Amino acid sequence: MQEPIFLKPVFHEKIWGGTGLSDEFGYDIPSDHTGECWAISAHPHGLAEVINGPYKGMKLNELWDQHRELFGNAEGKVFPLLTKILDANQDLSVQVHPDNEYAEEHEHELGKTESWYVIKAKPGAMLYYGHNATTREEFADMIHHKQWQKLLRKMPVKEGDFVYVPHGMVHAVGAGIMVLETQQSSDTTYRMYDFDRVDQKTGKLRELHIQQSIDTVEVPFKMPTLNHKEWDVGDVHVTQFVMAEYFGVFKLDVNGLGNFENTDGKYRLLSVIDGQCTLVIGQQKYELQKGQHLILPSTVTEWTLDGNATIIASKPGDEA
Repeated sequence: MQEPIFLKPVFHEKIWGGTGLSDEFGYDIPSDHTGECWAISAHPHGLAEVINGPYKGMKLNELWDQHRELFGNAEGKVFPLLTKILDANQDLSVQVHPDNEYAEEHEHELGKTESWYVIKAKPGAMLYYGHNATTREEFADMIHHKQWQKLLRKMPVKEGDFVYVPHGMVHAVGAGIMVLETQQSSDTTYRMYDFDRVDQKTGKLRELHIQQSIDTVEVPFKMPTLNHKEWDVGDVHVTQFVMAEYFGVFKLDVNGLGNFENTDGKYRLLSVIDGQCTLVIGQQKYELQKGQHLILPSTVTEWTLDGNATIIASKPGDEA
């Protein structure tokens, strides 16, 4: 198969969501509290649908199960990656995610390492990233005594920043930030602090997962080391933000013509976050617009991008 796979996103309403996904990308969102666009997803909580070509109408999980040749005959029970766009109209809850082993035992799914590319950030916007405890016992004690200001680390961000969030990292996207999230295909989230917010639908505080957070947190905090690289492919500037065990994430600044080759046999996930360009595979042209999401199967060995666009791309890592 020598063509891209375009996907129809799935949207989720969230207590912290807003209208940014419609304002920025023109998506038809379900309400003015829409927080997440699950753009490339084979997870059962948000199955993206193929909208073009011979597999039109199939869900991505079905495509993974029935046509593994499109994915380099990769192993694994589930499609390993998930691409989202998050619109944080308010702070998200402060969370910790488990590794594969803990998640398999307790949640029967993959662990959750993720990353964020900052699409937009209001002046002064902050993320929660990391903590100040030196031992697991101190971490638990600070939670139980609600010493949030002392425990939690904050980090300012701006448009174009990239943040890597390995499993075990305390984290939260802050208010006024929109990110493209590349993550393992998992919906396991351990909520350790939620600013004492009340869910308007239930009238109750949202559930917390204190013990799971204590069990899975990385102590002490360690800033991840990223293997950042940059190079040019014709008129396309490529930035490698990270290439790690579960995924690699790249930014393609398309400012003209670039000819690409698939030299590793892996499939690619592409999200157009600004501008427009033409994707050429063989003799076929595809017009890519802001807000579109697609997969380049591993069977596509050469392709060309031409135009002016910003694309966030990813591919599976060695352990995905």
